[in-house]
Amino acid sequence: MSAPGDLTPSTLERIRHDLVGLKMPRALEALDQVVRRLEHGEIGALEAIDMLLAEELTLRENSRIKTALRMGRLATIKTLSGFDFSFQPSLDRDRILTLAQLGFIGRCEVVHFLGPPGTGKSHLAIALGVEAVKAGRSVYFCTLADLLGQLARAEREGRLTERIRFFCRPALLIVDEIGYLPVVPGGGNLFFQLVNARYERGAMVLTSNRGFAEWGEVFGDPVVATALLDRLLHHALVIQIEGSSYRLRQHADLMPEHVRSKATITPPTPAPLRRPRGRPPKNDHITATT
Repeated sequence: MSAPGDLTPSTLERIRHDLVGLKMPRALEALDQVVRRLEHGEIGALEAIDMLLAEELTLRENSRIKTALRMGRLATIKTLSGFDFSFQPSLDRDRILTLAQLGFIGRCEVVHFLGPPGTGKSHLAIALGVEAVKAGRSVYFCTLADLLGQLARAEREGRLTERIRFFCRPALLIVDEIGYLPVVPGGGNLFFQLVNARYERGAMVLTSNRGFAEWGEVFGDPVVATALLDRLLHHALVIQIEGSSYRLRQHADLMPEHVRSKATITPPTPAPLRRPRGRPPKNDHITATT
């Protein structure tokens, strides 16, 4: 393709054949249009090659992202551009955009989104997951109820270590809806084992409608809750969302006053947790007697 005169029918056929052999369907689809522009002198040979490669790369990147989103169970796509920051003025927009640069993943930090239902916690968590997928980082999304269900089933089948290893693989693990549903018996211990296995090894994003002081009630054991928070708050960013439900914004006047006014979840100022020296064991089992 050094000059328009070189683009004979046989040359084009060879190019088409090669693109098929190289499994470059988007470049093959764009070939005729690129050749016409080349023949009309609108672009040069190098630009033609660049356009064909760019078309194919775009297709492959979109396919990679689509597959990664499906594997990460991010079926409902939320983006930061689609988040209405004006509806939640308590949020620091710049802080969220800084999180979207994904430095917290490399530092294996935990991001906590706390707030009442409907204030955008899940939206922001998923949006960070989407940004991570676009950047080539592995992500897995699940609710706490689903996570504990999988771990409990694996424990019954003698596969708990294997399942914990599975949840440790993603660079970012998103656990949604902490505190929304009752935790299965022993669920706190199972969650602790996973958190401990990922501690300082992988980043997490957690969303909850309950303040940290209520986690003893959420997990049915204050000892387990303390052990969880010991690790989850060590390298952590806590983002409090104080506002009304975005989903109910059009029906706010129909909501009882006591519901509308109960918009803030104030995280407690916990007493400093006494941390043992050295790294915690990889697979601690926490019980009420520890």
